[in-house]
Amino acid sequence: MMMEPSGFDISAPPQSGQFMLVVAGKPKGPYSLADLKTIGIKPGDFLKATGMDDYKEAHEIAELRQLFGFKQQALPMQYFGSFDQRMLASVIDWFIIFAAFLLPAFAAVYLAEDKQLRLLIALSLLVLVPLGKFVYHIVMESSDKQATYGKQLQKIRVTDVDGQRIDISKAFSRNFCKLLSTLPLFTGYLTAFFTPKRQCVHDIIAGTAVIKDRID
Repeated sequence: MMMEPSGFDISAPPQSGQFMLVVAGKPKGPYSLADLKTIGIKPGDFLKATGMDDYKEAHEIAELRQLFGFKQQALPMQYFGSFDQRMLASVIDWFIIFAAFLLPAFAAVYLAEDKQLRLLIALSLLVLVPLGKFVYHIVMESSDKQATYGKQLQKIRVTDVDGQRIDISKAFSRNFCKLLSTLPLFTGYLTAFFTPKRQCVHDIIAGTAVIKDRID
C-alpha cells in the first residue's frame, strides 16, 4: 500500500527537482527524489516534474528509470488514440483551416470588381488551404501542447514511439509523409487498425504515434 509522507503542503507548486505524484487518483506533493524513494514508487505510478506538460508513468521518465532501475515498458494499446478520435480531430482541423482561409477569401471576392481577380483568389485557395494545414500541423504538433486544436478537443496528442514530445523536424517528416498515406486512396490510414501502436503509414515512417491524455 502506498503511504504518503507527512509534513508536505499538498497545495504548494512543485519546485525544481520535485515531483507531483498521483495517489488514489489525485495529485499529491511536491515530493523530492528522496521522498519518492521512501514512498517506494512503482514503474506504473504517475508523476509530473517541473517543466513537464502532463503526467507520465515513472518508467517513462529517464531520471526515474536511472535512479530506480526501471525498464521502459511498451505502452498498452489502449493508450493510443483510436481511429475515430483521429478522424474527428481531422474533421475539426479542416473546419478550422477552411474558416481561416475561406472567410477572408469570400470578403476579397466580394470586394474585387475584376472577374479575373476573383477567379485568381478562388484558385489560390487550392494551394493555400493545403499549405496552411500542413504548416498548422507542424507548428501545433511540435508545440508544448503536442496537438492541433482538433486533437486537443479529442484529448489525444502526437509523440515519438517512446511517448516523448517531437521536434519540428519530426513533425515536418510526419506531415510530409501523409502523402504516402493519402495517395493510394487513403489506404495508408487503415494500418492504424492492424499495428500494435495504431500507427498510420506516415507514423511508421516518421517514428511517431498518437496517444491519449491519461490524466485529466
